[in-house]
Amino acid sequence: MKKVYGVIGDPIEHSLSPVMHNAAFEALGLDAIYLAFRVPLQNVGNAIRGAESLGFGGLNVTVPLKEAAMRFVRPDELSKRIGAINTINFEAPEGEPNAFNTDGIAAVRVLKENVGSLTKKNVLMLGAGGAAKAIAFYLQNEGARLVILNRTAKRAKELMERLLSSGGAGEVAWGGLEELPTRIKEADILINATSVGMYPNVEETLVTADLMHKDLVVFDVVYNPVETRLLREAKKAGVRHRIDGVKMLVYQGAEAFKIWTGISPPIDVMERAVRERLGGGMEK
Repeated sequence: MKKVYGVIGDPIEHSLSPVMHNAAFEALGLDAIYLAFRVPLQNVGNAIRGAESLGFGGLNVTVPLKEAAMRFVRPDELSKRIGAINTINFEAPEGEPNAFNTDGIAAVRVLKENVGSLTKKNVLMLGAGGAAKAIAFYLQNEGARLVILNRTAKRAKELMERLLSSGGAGEVAWGGLEELPTRIKEADILINATSVGMYPNVEETLVTADLMHKDLVVFDVVYNPVETRLLREAKKAGVRHRIDGVKMLVYQGAEAFKIWTGISPPIDVMERAVRERLGGGMEK
């Protein structure tokens, strides 16, 4: 019997997780399928319970459900510290869905591949939601100097306090987006950990070229489109190191795949499937 996996979120039409995972299932000869499901925030519990009742193997969870979904699963210790999940495994021996967060490890892997050690690097991260929380914890553990800016400054402060209480090695500060022009001057790395610029709102950006300096590394976790408005602005500013969100999508998906199946998937196959669907785009 075919095993079903999926991703839940709202919106969900932009998701290329089905393309990526189905390419991996096919390459490995697994009798499985991965589908996308639009789930409004108020229905997240019903969706998780329904998927479990229907015999799904697992789910990915994307915006805006990563935090709310925690109430309906058994999160691992790291996810509890982060305060958000993105992967649910229904085949846990305990009988209750187990949940994990693979966003942070994926983001840090991408950054280290591009810039090496993150220790003492000044990282300016935009956003304080589910993905931002996961990335922040891993950056702090790497010893980065992290500044978190968010439209709602209170959420950035809450994330900073959560990070400081976890005992990580890196320094952490917070603020509202009005601090961006000042903070970006000191940054080595800029990370957009929000959904700003994601399809269909492809002309949106929180940072324009006039605010960037050429030595900045610009990493956008948004992968659809591959070259977001933020990355186009970075190109205009002469920024050499511009990192799109495809590799992060692939790496977090690969970690989820291993959790569900116990198999390490073919990462090259997964990345190629995503980039081909997106029409090529930036590859670093």
